[in-house]
Order: sequence, then structure tokens, then C-alpha cells
Amino acid sequence: MKAIVCREFGPEENLKVEEIEPPALKPGTVRIAVEAAGLNFPDLLCVRGQYQFKPPLPFVPGGEGAGIVQEIGEGVEGFSPGDRVLFTELAGAFAEQTVVTADKVVKIPDSMPFDVAAGLTIVYATSIHALRQRARLQAGETLLVLGAAGGVGLATVELGKAMGARVIAAASSPEKLALAREHGADEGIDYAREDLKARVKELTGGRGADVIYDPVGGDYSEAAFRAIAWEGRHLVIGFAAGEIPRLALNLPLLKGASIVGVFWGAFAAREPAAHAENMQMLFRWFEEGRIRPHVSARYRLEDFPAAFRDLSQRRATGKIILLPSGG
Repeated sequence: MKAIVCREFGPEENLKVEEIEPPALKPGTVRIAVEAAGLNFPDLLCVRGQYQFKPPLPFVPGGEGAGIVQEIGEGVEGFSPGDRVLFTELAGAFAEQTVVTADKVVKIPDSMPFDVAAGLTIVYATSIHALRQRARLQAGETLLVLGAAGGVGLATVELGKAMGARVIAAASSPEKLALAREHGADEGIDYAREDLKARVKELTGGRGADVIYDPVGGDYSEAAFRAIAWEGRHLVIGFAAGEIPRLALNLPLLKGASIVGVFWGAFAAREPAAHAENMQMLFRWFEEGRIRPHVSARYRLEDFPAAFRDLSQRRATGKIILLPSGG
């Protein structure tokens, strides 16, 4: 089969598309013909050897995808060849076939295209977990979304609206803010040109944001936190800006505010029933038109360098999708 292969940790430019043997089917696993795979920032970190978990070398990158079940291993129940599914794993998606443990596979609605399904889990499941279980976002609250035109950011804009929040999108260009507004944002802040703290205060009548969704980090985290409301919740998602911020602890003290970590992968493993409920909610909202996952670009497997560049240089809006089957 054709696959992207990482033989040593380092720059993504070192990756190559190779012909390799398909992975073996084992008890408890499902073989999937991959129709589409989502590209995410953790995939870059995995390839560079900078992620908190390092797959054994050599490995096929790619943490999420969607396709058609080909075979089921011994002991697997609930799946049959021909089922349309999505899946998540640490690696393995950037290939024509993958083998995934059955607990990481979910059937998808017939109405959901494979490219949409391939990019759903990591961004939307992370975001709905952040808003429901970690922030306990309530209808009528104000949600500030940093990096609002990126994968998780755009998903959070939609989910915040679906949950009844007032959503303020913060991004680095007018074009990105326009996209966030198309997906439901009520207000926009161009933090490349505007004072983030001052604008949040202005847009909230001085009260601040009840919930801050922060996948960016760097200097934006403190500026956003200084505009948090009393008893607000600052969700720590990631550090796309590259720098892990250091926040003075007198700030949460003065606001009675919480800094809340969000680790979706650990949540899904520890609380599978709650994760399954979140996924079914996402499918229902998709079918109702309340969320509209945005695929900004689709690339054939051979064109992966352009896809990786788009992501690493932060040119992506919404999701970037690789098509191992050629599309």
C-alpha cells in the first residue's frame, strides 16, 4: 500500500511517500480503507519528535481519518465490512489502509462526507469536551475564541453558538474574522492590529469574557486572561504560537477565575461513555445543520509537503485533508 513514512524524527520535509506492506490485522482491531485523513498540529509534533508521545520508528503519521471497514479482527463486535466510519489513533492515518483498535472507531451518518468526517474528531471532539465538561459553558455566557479561524477555533465558534453563547472571535486578519463570522461569531477582534484586552472589555461593557478558549498561547494568553470575567474559565488547549506562557498567579486570584487544562485524548480514554455522548451530539448537530465543518484544502498523498507547509506556516483555515485514495 501507499503511505507517508517517517523513518527518523526531524523536519517534515524528510518524510516520503513509500510502498509498504499493509499493517497486520490483530484481535480487537479493524482494518479500514482510508478515504480521507485530517492533518493536525500534533501530527507535525509527532514527526518532529516533539509530541508528548513518540511512536516507535518507522511509523506512518496521521492521527485521524475516515473510510470504509474492510476486515474485523477476532473479538470485535458492532462493525461489519462496508461500514462507513471515522477513527482516531496516535498515528497511521496517512496511508491507503490502516488498522485501528475497535474502541477508536465510530460509525458515521450516511449524510456525512468522508472528508468532513476525517477532520471531525480531533477539533470538534476537543472543543465540545472543552466547552461541555471543562468550562460548563452556559447559554447566555460570553465565549472568547483565540485563533478563531483555525481548525479547533472555527469548531469552537460553531459549538459555542450551538450551546447558546455569545461568541467573540479573535484572529490575525480581517479575512479570518470574516470566516469566523460566516460560522456564527457575533463579534470579531483582529489581535494583530487591535488591543485584545481593551477590545474584549469594550465588547462586554467592561465585564469580560466568561470563557476563553485558547489554542494559541504566547503573548495572547495573558492579554486575554486580563479581560476575563469574574469566575471566568480560561481553557488551555495548546500553544500554536510556539511559546508556553507563564501567567502570574495573582491574576486568577483577583478575578476568582480558573485556568482549566483540556486533554481530550485522556478524557476519551478515561470517560468513554461521556466521549461517545459528545460524538453523538456532534453527529446530530451536523445533521441539523448547526455545525458546518469547514474543509479549506484537500491534497493527494503525494502532495503532502504543501499540506504540511500550510499548517506549519499557519495559512490554514478550518481543516486540511489528505486523500490517500486520490480523491
